[in-house]
Amino acid sequence: MGLLALFRRKPHERAGFELYGAAVVAARTPWFYGGLGIPDTLDGRFDVVGLHVALLIRRLRTDPDKRGAALAQAVFDAMFADMDINLREMGAGDMSIGKRVKRMWEAFHGRCLAYEAALDAGDAEALATALERNVWREAAEAPREPALRLARHAMHGAAALAALPFATLLRGEASFPAPLEAADAA
Repeated sequence: MGLLALFRRKPHERAGFELYGAAVVAARTPWFYGGLGIPDTLDGRFDVVGLHVALLIRRLRTDPDKRGAALAQAVFDAMFADMDINLREMGAGDMSIGKRVKRMWEAFHGRCLAYEAALDAGDAEALATALERNVWREAAEAPREPALRLARHAMHGAAALAALPFATLLRGEASFPAPLEAADAA
């Protein structure tokens, strides 16, 4: 590998960061933390961002275009590069960051598998159960109704992403729908 290869961008790096940014913007919607009562903590925000990124990755991986898998990987890479930076900014020691990011990756991967299985089956109940278990894992009692509302939102988001042309995603453009209930209240 030549020296210039160290400075060369990966083919979908910019689009991956743009798509990840769209997921982060969607996850900042106050409805998640107010209307649904998702804890407005580092873990709570990780879960909401992770849900949106999981929807994106699922959409990209299942696209018939062969570039979909590479773009999905670029979104994943952008997410965990951002997690690394955030941990450093929060003062995590250099020696612990790798282990913490690995735990985050493992948690994200498990969530993706559970969410994808429920989405593929069109099973809002199963998706709500997975969301309850993950998003509200610290709660003394799992809030079923908010989990069902979040599951419906995720299914709506998956459908909206599926309708986006791959060329749009390849340009790094994605829009997540507003939460159905938040749109009704506006």
